[in-house]
Amino acid sequence: MAVPPKSLRSLREEGVFEITWPDGSSYKLPFRYLRGRCPCANCVDEFSGRRVVGVDEVPLGIEIVGAQILGNYALKITWNDRHDTGLYTWDNLKDLCDLGEWKSMSSPTPPA
Repeated sequence: MAVPPKSLRSLREEGVFEITWPDGSSYKLPFRYLRGRCPCANCVDEFSGRRVVGVDEVPLGIEIVGAQILGNYALKITWNDRHDTGLYTWDNLKDLCDLGEWKSMSSPTPPA
């Protein structure tokens, strides 16, 4: 089980969510990538496990409007598209960081 991050920061001007882990590793996940990897039952079919909403379905102007740490295990993010049902566990966030899929995305365009 992953330990809680050392710090979490939404960097709106860069369009990324910065996660720093206790080992000192730091990642900047694009908002669009993070929203497209939401683990909730609306975004991932709870019976088949097939992703229903992915990065390509997420609007380019997606932003974080709020975030809340739940207990000592997860982060709940509220997005400007009003989506807020995904609970990103520390394990889930660590996996997203380590997978590095987001590295192939072009730099996000900051909101106007």
